[in-house]
Formats: sequence, C-alpha cells, structure tokens
Amino acid sequence: MLRIIRLGMYGIVLAIALAAAPAMQAQQSRGTPAAPVPPRILTSQRVFVSNAGMDASLIFNGVSGPDEPYNQFYAAMKNWGRYELAADPSDADLVFEIHYDSYDQLQLSILDAKTHFTLWHLMQLVGAANLKSTKERNFTQAMANLMDDLKKLTTQPSVPTSDK
Repeated sequence: MLRIIRLGMYGIVLAIALAAAPAMQAQQSRGTPAAPVPPRILTSQRVFVSNAGMDASLIFNGVSGPDEPYNQFYAAMKNWGRYELAADPSDADLVFEIHYDSYDQLQLSILDAKTHFTLWHLMQLVGAANLKSTKERNFTQAMANLMDDLKKLTTQPSVPTSDK
C-alpha cells in the first residue's frame, strides 16, 4: 500500500514538473537578450584552419591519430564552401583553431587574423565509449554537431550595436 502511495506521489511530482516546463522555458527566453555576433565572423570570406592538436591522453583513445580533429574539420570546412580556405594565416580574415582536449571536447576558437583576439568559441562533447568503433562514431557526430553550430553562428543576422 505504501508503495502505491509513493508511486502516486512520484506521478504527481512528474506531472507538475512537466506542466511547469513550458512556463520555465518561456521565462528563460524572455531573459537576457542575445548579444550580437561579431560582424567580422559574418562578413569574412577567407579563413585559415589552425591545428591546435589534441591532448596526448587521447591519441590512443579511439581517434586515428593526433591530426584527426584537424583533418576532419578541414575536410568539413572544404565541403561546406562558406569560406575560402587560406594557405597562410596572413592571407585570412579569420583563424579557426581546432583542438581536442582531455575532457573529450572538440573546441573551435575563432580568432581575428589581424588582431589575434578570440571572437567566438564553440565546443562539442565527444561521447564516452568503450569500443573504438563507438568512439570513432561519437567523434564524427561531435564534429558534425560542431559544424552545425558554426553554420548557425555564421548565418545569424548582424545586430547593430550602439557606440553611445
């Protein structure tokens, strides 16, 4: 009998949480307005892809080699065709620096090629796995997600900022 009461209570709590979820999302969306994307990201034509490598602990952790993040990202950028890929950073408007860290995160830093300031940073978690084939699949999916995030970022409308 006590078990039935507990299950009923869990059901009520779950129902309340589900009912409140849309209201909580509405509150969050009415919060802080989105800050503008730096115009240089939206208007640049040429990028240099920089290989920031990967942490040594990941080399034998289901990724083909230390240049695999760079190779996959470079290929994805080339296939996308949004930016012209520069052979030298001095010929580019932006530098896209790809790095795979020991926390199983693919990280992309977007830097202004002239000032060297970081304009934006994107990150995707690579799912944990026990099998090499699963790790490779997770890595490929994280790279695809990172590219999707980059595409969304670069297609946002530019929001004018006030100099006042």
